[in-house]
Amino acid sequence: MTIPSTDRSGTLIETRSIDYVPDDERHGKVGHQGPFWFVGNFQPFTLALGFVGPSLGLSLWWTVVAGIAGIAFGTLFMAFHATQGPVLGLPQMIQSRAQFGYRGVLLPLIGTLFTFVGFNVVDVVIIKSGLQEIFGWNSVAVAVAITAVAAGLAIFGHDLLHKAFRVLFWISLPLWLMLTYGVLSGDVHATTPAAGGFTWVAFLAQFGVAASYNITYAPYVSDYSRYLPRDTKPSAIITSVFVGATASPMWLIPLGGWMATYLGASDALAGINTTGNATVPMLGSVLAVVSTLVLVATMGLNAYSGMLTVVTGLDSVRSVRPTRRLRVVTILVLAAAWLAMSLLLSNATAALNTTLLIMLYLLVPWTAVNLTDFFFVRRGHYVIADLFTPAGVYGAWSWRGLAAFAAGIAAEIPFLVLPFYTGPVAAAMGDVDIAFVIGLLVSGVVYIAVTRTLDVSDELARIAADPSLSDPADAAAIANTVEAEEK
Repeated sequence: MTIPSTDRSGTLIETRSIDYVPDDERHGKVGHQGPFWFVGNFQPFTLALGFVGPSLGLSLWWTVVAGIAGIAFGTLFMAFHATQGPVLGLPQMIQSRAQFGYRGVLLPLIGTLFTFVGFNVVDVVIIKSGLQEIFGWNSVAVAVAITAVAAGLAIFGHDLLHKAFRVLFWISLPLWLMLTYGVLSGDVHATTPAAGGFTWVAFLAQFGVAASYNITYAPYVSDYSRYLPRDTKPSAIITSVFVGATASPMWLIPLGGWMATYLGASDALAGINTTGNATVPMLGSVLAVVSTLVLVATMGLNAYSGMLTVVTGLDSVRSVRPTRRLRVVTILVLAAAWLAMSLLLSNATAALNTTLLIMLYLLVPWTAVNLTDFFFVRRGHYVIADLFTPAGVYGAWSWRGLAAFAAGIAAEIPFLVLPFYTGPVAAAMGDVDIAFVIGLLVSGVVYIAVTRTLDVSDELARIAADPSLSDPADAAAIANTVEAEEK
């Protein structure tokens, strides 16, 4: 049994997709992860999260509290997923075959693909409507152009995405500092603030969209850490990702809340333009363009991980060779899909709120199962080769992971609060949305319960017999564990 690999002949276009990254190809620094995810959230989509609370009558203060609390909650799960990349050298959803089975992973793949495509649809809506309002640019032309750039970044792949984000970090940072100074110093002349107070419905809606924002990064955070050296310290990467991914939303969500409350802003790019130009002439216009570039780069992330999701799905149905051509074709098909859908939408705020909630409901049960398995059941030890065959130790369908995932989704239904459906329990609670908390707890508890009878000694024995498929530093410890169990 072999781990799929591809020819790595000289090319600027990344060749790997769902295949294993061997040690001799590992590169990068854990310190780059923080700025990478900081920039990933340093864009108009994040700012627009601050519009949700005020739009529901929440005061600026409570919008900030709910937004920051939600971001911290969601990022905690995201950051722990980042540890899986260096350990396994695999994309996130390939690793999920250990919990759901070689073909069973198709079920959570539906949720993750919805996430990647959904993000890009809303991103295009935000950009095309914002640039049309600010500069009068043709919205269709803008949508086509940014889709082409995002697809190009995804096609070139991992290394170019990292480099683009590092460049955009240094370009964006001083501009946002200047805009923030203008708000704090009073240079921006605000109107009388909109009346706002506190309701649990509005508070939890703001908390929920903020929490989902970084939880939805969970299915692909290890896609961008899998090239790191195998000996990367878990504490280091968790800290780097958590700090980077929380810092920019904790900065921009309050700014978005301020714009919505004091300027009546409902469009992120227009709010940036107005606030920036009131601080320094042309600052808003420049920042709107730079913010657009950051958002387009983030669309590249979504396209790249969307490609990994689709290829994983195809491979789960029928084994495919993860070639460069397959990567490129998949990305182009995804780009055409999100472009077509984005041209049919015009209300970015409504789409943002609904899309994030659906993502949260779908992904919370998956993240509970995946993290419980990685940290408490298998403790980071996997037979990597068997993740690429339905005949391996993980099987084609793993009833334990599927049952826990389904239980979490089912438990959420009575608690859902969506524009087109409100669960009976949520309605009785006055439309207070705690569905994602229920899904998280139920899936985690059910998975722990059903894995109590799971014997992982065979997996440990396989890893000990072929240490190249696990962390070499752990090989001796695994061998000792197997020997002790046999005695």
